[in-house]
Parts: sequence; C-alpha cells; structure tokens
Amino acid sequence: MQQKIKVLGTEITFYPRQKEDYISLTDIARYKHPNEPRDVVKNWLRTKSTIEFLGLWEKINNLEFKEVEFDLFRNLAGGNAFVLTPQKWIEATRAIGLTSKSGNKGGTFAHKDIAFEFASWISAEFKLFLIKEFQRLKAEENERRNLDWDIKRNLAKINYHIHTNAIKRHLIPERISRSAENLIYATEADLLNLALFGMTTKEWRDKNPHQEGNIRDYADMSQLVCLSNLENLNAYFITENMDKSTRLERLNDLAIEQMTILTKNNKLLLVNKS
Repeated sequence: MQQKIKVLGTEITFYPRQKEDYISLTDIARYKHPNEPRDVVKNWLRTKSTIEFLGLWEKINNLEFKEVEFDLFRNLAGGNAFVLTPQKWIEATRAIGLTSKSGNKGGTFAHKDIAFEFASWISAEFKLFLIKEFQRLKAEENERRNLDWDIKRNLAKINYHIHTNAIKRHLIPERISRSAENLIYATEADLLNLALFGMTTKEWRDKNPHQEGNIRDYADMSQLVCLSNLENLNAYFITENMDKSTRLERLNDLAIEQMTILTKNNKLLLVNKS
C-alpha cells in the first residue's frame, strides 16, 4: 500500500516491497522540474557515478545481478550519446534497486538507499529534509506497532483471568493447598503453551537459559491473538467437563487453523485508530 509524505512542499510517494521501502524518484524529481520529472531521472542515470553506485548496490543486495551488462553501461556512461531509462537498466541487468510502474500511481521507484542518493543529486537540502521526514514517519509506525503489541498482550492477560476463573470453578477441589492450586494453574497454562508453541514453560527455559521472562513474553502479535482465543476456548471446554487430552488435541487443531489464517492476513492484527 502506497503512503505519502510532504517534503519542502513536494508530495513524495513510497511503498513497502519485500520488507523494504521504495520511494518515488519521479516525485523527488518534481522538486527540481515539476513538468518533466522523467527527464530528470534519465539525466541522473546518464552519469558514470550513478551507474557505479547502482552497480555497487546491486552487487551487495542482488545475487542475480548481471555484472557483464553493468560493465557495458559503466563504460558508456557519461558519453554524449549515452541514454539510459530505468526500464532498460532493470531489464538488462535484472536490477532490483529500481522499479518502474505505469499508470496514475506509476513512475520510477527506488530502494530508500538509492532514493536518498538521488535526492542528494537533486539538492542536499532536499535530501536532509526527506530523510528527516521519512524517519519521523517510521518512528510513528514503530510506536503504533509497539502499541498494537501491548494491546494484544493486555488482551491475553484479560483472557488469562477468564481462563483461571474457569479453572478455579471447575478443576480446583475445595480446601486445596496453595501449592497444589498453583500446580493446577501452571499445568493448564502449559496445556495452552503445548497447543500453541509446542512446548511447556520448562522446556522453553531449558532451550533458552539466557532469556528473561517466559515463552509468552516472546510471542508475536499473531501468537498473542491466537493465545487469547485459546484461553477463552479452553475456559469453555473446562465448563463442558472435557478431559485434558481431548482439550489439548482440540486446542492444538484450533491453534494451527488460527495461526494459518493470522499469518496469511496480518491486516487482521491492525488496530483501527480512527
């Protein structure tokens, strides 16, 4: 999904691609030449320093980069007759640092490393403000993600209380000792851990002796949402007098089903802040 930021009065579009951000070079070029941004991009691609920078970036990040074709472009770069379009660069070298899109939302996009380099060629001032605005937006996104995680963690805690109340009402005999009561709670918590994580708290600690906290503290948002659901379901299964082995089997099946859905559609985990 495309997003926009405004830098020195110019609207800049960017979008995520394979967990990396790609920024519109066409939009950046409009800061220098509002009417012919494509020509600005092509002029930048003509220079030898640009070709060398793009080639170095691809060598570092792209195993399928065609270095023979890159050497050809590098030898020709800077000449009066040399012309290079983003499409030609991408097709000839299998470059991944640039992308070219057609249509109303199209243009030339580049990995942020390359986009910042292009912005520096346009204007040192523009590059500085672009980086600052981009970093500000990313900081806000990180804050939202952390808030989302906290909300899911608190939801899991709330459901945990529902879960423990069901255990207390249906599984704990009267006048039980405190140590025996805690053992029942821990056993039921590990039932959920086995269903979702495939291991008990002790098994996790044995495998992670240097980690603080417990297995649930390292759960991602998908797992926390699933855990909340499993706690509610286990509370219901307990009230239905379902035996532990059957509950574990049912909860494990449900965990697999829910995690498959959640990991395929992360949008389900977003908190609507509107």
